[in-house]
Amino acid sequence: MFNKIGERMNIQNFSIVAGSEACNARCPYCISKMTPKQGIELKEPSVNWRNFRKGAILARNMKVPTVMITGKGEPTLFPDQISKFMNALEEFEFPFTELQTNGVLLQEQKKKYEPYLKEWYDKGMSTIAISIAHYEPEKNREIFLPHRKHYMELPELIHNLHDTGYSVRLTCMLADGYVDSAKKFENLVLFARDNGVEQLTARPITKPKNSLDDEVAEWVMKHHLKKRQFNEIESYIHRNGVPLLKFFYGGTIYDVKDQNVCLTTCLTLDTSIEHMRQLIFFPDGHLRFDWQYKGAILL
Repeated sequence: MFNKIGERMNIQNFSIVAGSEACNARCPYCISKMTPKQGIELKEPSVNWRNFRKGAILARNMKVPTVMITGKGEPTLFPDQISKFMNALEEFEFPFTELQTNGVLLQEQKKKYEPYLKEWYDKGMSTIAISIAHYEPEKNREIFLPHRKHYMELPELIHNLHDTGYSVRLTCMLADGYVDSAKKFENLVLFARDNGVEQLTARPITKPKNSLDDEVAEWVMKHHLKKRQFNEIESYIHRNGVPLLKFFYGGTIYDVKDQNVCLTTCLTLDTSIEHMRQLIFFPDGHLRFDWQYKGAILL
């Protein structure tokens, strides 16, 4: 299919889908519910380690810099599987390995997860990317834990991860009624900076062209940023930030008030042969290059 893939294509990351579709959060804009399951169910799946190795070899040969351990649900529900992936990745020596999580279990079950975090760090994990919707605990509770009275202590989690040696990225989904203005975005930037967060990524919520969940898609359409809101945030970044690095898929990293900030999008698809945003390994052994379309498959 790609007989010159090694010569011509730029790939940003190697994503590994860990765990199952089980999740301890109830995000109303859940992108996993709107995109195909691709063989992921509620129970922990068996991993096709043969094909995993093929995907890792391809990523290494393509000089992919970053591995992202993510999930269709919350990957930290299955910490032993994350450990297995870290063991399997060790021989490939990728420069950066990241874990995408809502962080709740890492903070609320500290004693259980401290040994795992140390083990993963020793095996090469470099960054914990924590999904958020706001800098205020109550707003985050509304999105992630509406069935509970309180949100986790996010500053404490950031501090604990730093103590272990990790870099921390906050990944904030921008939505109407949450971070939806220049002032709120500035507060988000200052929250990240004041807590020593190494990287802040902001993405407007969105839905795929053909959502598989009408309820989630309806919430997204009701709460997506208006054009003027996005323009206000983008203008704030341009006025107060210095552009440092632009990715081929459109995201740009800025220095805003001494804070690393990346304004980007999700669900991007570049059809040119030169670019592929990610390789995505699913536990059943399939290797894909897009979350939305079943036809985006290499193996």
